[in-house]
Amino acid sequence: MEQQGLIVGLAIIGYLLGAVPFGVVISKAMSLPDPRTVGSKNVGFTNVLRVSGTTPGILTLVGDMGKGWVMGFAATQLLQDEWAILAVALAPFLGHLFSPFLGFKGGKGVATALGSVLGVAPLIGLLLLMAWIGAVALWRYSSGGALMAFGLFPILAASLQPTAPFALFSVLVTSLIVIKHKGNIERLWKGTESKMGERKK
Repeated sequence: MEQQGLIVGLAIIGYLLGAVPFGVVISKAMSLPDPRTVGSKNVGFTNVLRVSGTTPGILTLVGDMGKGWVMGFAATQLLQDEWAILAVALAPFLGHLFSPFLGFKGGKGVATALGSVLGVAPLIGLLLLMAWIGAVALWRYSSGGALMAFGLFPILAASLQPTAPFALFSVLVTSLIVIKHKGNIERLWKGTESKMGERKK
């Protein structure tokens, strides 16, 4: 019973922490445009980087990844059951996608998902991060890099951590990221997706 209370408490904390829109908070703190009103109107790293510059973009990335990592790592230290650990690691990702502070809307979840995976499975998280960075460096599409990296997630999960809970976790996270990137997929297909380094006013 005590363990169940801890799981629920961690999941609630994780959801609320994940719901904090660091892109909005950092932009307001630095007197920069609200990312919800400019560029792609997304609250994540890529849009903040594009419309406000490197420093706020990197701070947003660190904040969004950090909230996922903190909860994923805490879960591995405080819980034993893999289902429970992954449920807590999923909470900040869901909070970021469906933030009560933004009318249950949110970002696309890439950075927060990377942080959560790094917290519970560091090797897999590092491989996903390297795949994302490598793809972006090669093609300069942040969305394309994210989709490629998380397309590999279920494969890496099956190869390096072949358990039912982690398989479900990988498929659920990847599916939600693909759904959130529906517009990006259409623009990539049409060749109209913006590249990294292209600033929008």
